Amino acid sequence: MERMLTERILAASGAKKASLVLKNAKVVNVFTAELETGDIAIEDGYIVGIGDYEGQTEIELGGQIVCPGLIDGHIHLESSMVAPGEFEKAVVPHGTQAVITDPHEIANVAGTEGIRFMMERTKGLTLDVYFMLPSCVPATGLDESGAILNAEALSPLYDEERVLGLAELMNSYGTVRADGAILDKVEDARKKKMLVDGHAPGLFGRELNAYVAAGVQSDHECSDAGEAIEKIRRGQWVMIREGTAARNLEALLPLFKEPYYRRCMLVTDDKHPGDLTRLGHLDYIIRRAVSLGADPIHAVLMGSFHAAQYFGLSEVGAIAPGYKANLLVVSDLESFEVRQVYKNGKLVAENGAMKEEILAAERRSVETPARVGDSFRLKEISPEDLRVEKKGDTIRVLCLTPGELTTTELLAPWTEQEGTAPGVNVEQDIVKMAVLERHHNTGHMGLGFLGGYGLKRGAVATSIAHDSHNLILAGTNDADMALAGNTVRKNRGGLAIVADGKVLGELPLPIAGLMSEEPAWWVDEKLEELKSHARDLGIGESIDPFMTLAFASLPVIPKLRLNTYGLINVEEQRIEDVMITCTPKNTGNR
Repeated sequence: MERMLTERILAASGAKKASLVLKNAKVVNVFTAELETGDIAIEDGYIVGIGDYEGQTEIELGGQIVCPGLIDGHIHLESSMVAPGEFEKAVVPHGTQAVITDPHEIANVAGTEGIRFMMERTKGLTLDVYFMLPSCVPATGLDESGAILNAEALSPLYDEERVLGLAELMNSYGTVRADGAILDKVEDARKKKMLVDGHAPGLFGRELNAYVAAGVQSDHECSDAGEAIEKIRRGQWVMIREGTAARNLEALLPLFKEPYYRRCMLVTDDKHPGDLTRLGHLDYIIRRAVSLGADPIHAVLMGSFHAAQYFGLSEVGAIAPGYKANLLVVSDLESFEVRQVYKNGKLVAENGAMKEEILAAERRSVETPARVGDSFRLKEISPEDLRVEKKGDTIRVLCLTPGELTTTELLAPWTEQEGTAPGVNVEQDIVKMAVLERHHNTGHMGLGFLGGYGLKRGAVATSIAHDSHNLILAGTNDADMALAGNTVRKNRGGLAIVADGKVLGELPLPIAGLMSEEPAWWVDEKLEELKSHARDLGIGESIDPFMTLAFASLPVIPKLRLNTYGLINVEEQRIEDVMITCTPKNTGNR
């Protein structure tokens, strides 16, 4: 180490030629928020100087702009639907050099085994992957996941080198009321002097004060600039989220200005493979922010240096002596087209693809635990299993809200029509929904009805079901629903679409029922084929057939959800009867 430090100092002083010099660059200076012109000298993977330098190897940049490597401060890698190595291939060419992931999804399937699996699969990658430990497994007491992680289960994981703290504290209601089980987790993180991330949409005033007083240091759920500014004023960092499911960038544009931008960073939260391959990652957020009028240098800082500051990553996020040479080259800050990516001074990606020699060097075999690779503990489904018995003349329907994750309740008359399951009324856009427990073979199943989905025939099945990831089915008849569910079961997880007794399309996701080993482009192609089939079956362009179902069982978003326990009244956290006896006054009140 002493010799390497000596070499860096000698290269910095000009006493020796640096190993690599990027000539004639325009450097984004994160400390002064300006562009600085000069050569960038690199030795032993570190930046040693900016100015006038000679190198053993020199690369002429001709005035192109060099930015620090981008850092996503909050993402669930599982949402990409691909294994970590394939995720890396998708994002590193876009300039992303580090992510902080919350393995919340796989933890709900396989507990600490799932978390450790993700840690193993991310070792040795060019992409730096850090971890925040999931705080809500399961999300609430009215949810049935594959594991329960209390403070005692999480505690040993804090000793892992890449763990930075406790992930999004979704149960803000319990936190501000000093729930003991939640505070045990918070106290463990604070004793280790680690971060606690937040998740508290719509929290203001005294409740916000209580949440911050508990030690919660960030929030990624702001959808309104006023809410975000109040949280900044109370000392929180705000993560501006622009992902696949939730897009808050446009509403939060005022935060790109002084003084607020200094306490903000860019994150994606959830990013599907199609968005990664077609749009990009953090580079896309920067491009879009600039197109909407944001200061481009502020946007770059929010996509790099600020995340490094918040998470205590002291050697990355800036272009200055002593920082790692994690850099990306763009032609200009407006189009923000990433042309080259350097990691520790090595060219690792160019013109949209990672270097083959880099990928070859990091290939290694990682054993997949049974709970991850074979996570379906569910018997074969028969149409009879899905039958709903008539116990009243009126059904409660969980109705989707266009463009939102919230739902409403509809009271509709029980109907029986030829060719559909009892209770289904495709003319009124009411189909059947089932959620089957798939982790422990308990046989638990919730049956109900879904409105506003658009399906006219056939069935859809998915094992991506936030956050417990049980098996969700939606369909017009029991036979197609059973076939769709059994297709996913056979594939050990994934997505399927069925009509008239025939499987129209399927996407196996055998890693915990959430991810594939295939490349992101392949997964995206299969996903688009499935969506095309869904359109043919009546689901409109405004509805994502799988993402919509994925959130339909999450019992933390009002008003109604359906999970393995049954129909959940979220606001009152209780189980409701799906069928009642009454005469609805207004069958169209959604």
